[in-house]
Amino acid sequence: MELPLGKMSRLGIALRRWRMRRMLGRNPIPRHIWRRVTRRMVVLSELDAVQMAHLREMATWFVGQKPITGAQGLKVTASMKVTVAAQACLLILNLGLEYFDGLAEVVLYPGAFRVYHEETDSSGLVHEGARALTGESWLRGPVILSWNDVARDVFRCQPGHNVVLHEFAHKLDGLNGATNGMPPLRSGMSRKCWAKALGDAYAALCHEVNAGAPVFINPYATTNPAEFFAVLSEYFFTAPDILKRHYPSAYKQLSLFYR
Repeated sequence: MELPLGKMSRLGIALRRWRMRRMLGRNPIPRHIWRRVTRRMVVLSELDAVQMAHLREMATWFVGQKPITGAQGLKVTASMKVTVAAQACLLILNLGLEYFDGLAEVVLYPGAFRVYHEETDSSGLVHEGARALTGESWLRGPVILSWNDVARDVFRCQPGHNVVLHEFAHKLDGLNGATNGMPPLRSGMSRKCWAKALGDAYAALCHEVNAGAPVFINPYATTNPAEFFAVLSEYFFTAPDILKRHYPSAYKQLSLFYR
């Protein structure tokens, strides 16, 4: 599948770029806020000056176009918005803003939030339950994040863990209409190669976890192919050496996708 802009007319692309330049000129992220926020982000440490300038433009667009609101009385500051936007836009730095066109809103909770759900057992009985989450991404809805965990990932970066990257990777995955570990690939990429590389890596990790063998990727990735893609995206940006060493074919496919 081609990029979401593949069917867009040249006029449409030019109009989008004009609107982007106009918005950047009117409401850029203040330089002092951008520097104060991004200089603490280890996940951005490998970007050069040109890439950082491009990221600032994309984050400006994100903050201007996507509401970032607080829940449970949380007051969302400009710095908090930039913290989320910079990390989210890192995923699409070389993909394009159109990958987040369907995103309606980002909701920040002060900390982990409880989600209530119903499950039906084998006998047909319905059981109600609740679980605490640090992030959630709705296929056709908002991205919900725990601010405490977002801040922790900035100040105490852990290899292979970043809640913003994880939840926004789900948004990319869902662009084909379902979260299944198969986002819309770049023009020229092979769905067959992608499916084999990530499928083999997923099967290998599941086998290692089930056998009780030592694993170097978060076992949560074995939940399903969608979580596998989201977790691998976390490793790709926060601990690429680990991913490349243990699952080189999957790493290569993510390199082609994210560039």
